[in-house]
Amino acid sequence: MNGKLFVVGTPIGNLSDFSPRAIETLSQVDFIAAEDTRVTIKLLNKFQIATPMVSYHKYNTHERGEEICRRIENGENCAIVTDAGMPCISDPGELLVKQCAERGISVCVIPGPTALASAIAVSGLSTGRFTFEGFLTVNKQGRREHLLSLKNEKRTMVFYEAPHKLPATLRDMYANFGDRKISIVRELTKIHEEVIRTTLARAYEQFADGSLKGEIVLILEGVPQSKQQEEITLEYAVALAKKLTEDGMSLSDAAKESAKVTGFKKGDIYKHMIS
Repeated sequence: MNGKLFVVGTPIGNLSDFSPRAIETLSQVDFIAAEDTRVTIKLLNKFQIATPMVSYHKYNTHERGEEICRRIENGENCAIVTDAGMPCISDPGELLVKQCAERGISVCVIPGPTALASAIAVSGLSTGRFTFEGFLTVNKQGRREHLLSLKNEKRTMVFYEAPHKLPATLRDMYANFGDRKISIVRELTKIHEEVIRTTLARAYEQFADGSLKGEIVLILEGVPQSKQQEEITLEYAVALAKKLTEDGMSLSDAAKESAKVTGFKKGDIYKHMIS
């Protein structure tokens, strides 16, 4: 008889947020799949949990995932945890859940803290509709394409970011979106928790030196109502494509990329670029 996979949320800072149900689950499963066993052992020791662990991270997802699934199919129960927060959210654990789903293995969630929901709740920006964009890639072209695809996004946008990459991210966001409201939420549930409600222009000017530290979530305003119609014109599409050529793209690729973002035909954009 198959066991189960338990997706267990762990504290994002304050250990008092660790739920009794999560503690009970980690104590009773046969083994724990941890992103970094050196981090998780500190949590287990704090709550006197002696369950054995295996490492499960982005460098061993396929091989270790198969191993974990086989053990569950043989009747063992496994809990997956990340270093902090809900596993499987912008996290390799999503692949393990997919593997379990494909093999008919039961998956049960033990809810816990998540930086995503916590940050948007205190951001001061619209929370009715939002899109979670995870981490931006460090690849220059991929990063540009990701931001361009969000140029006309009306919903509030949520990003995770590492402090050492924050200056470049704020620069690229300001260049792509113009000046908009942004909330920088850092060190959630920790001693130095802070919510900085500002604009992209001011944020880039203030934090370009890399002075802001800690775990960071960025909550960015969607297209303001006043700008939703005025920006989406053929002239804008052509200007966007020309800007992309300045960054090294060919005319054809720039027209294609602009077409994806604006909805205009690639041929029309290209024609105006060379006329």
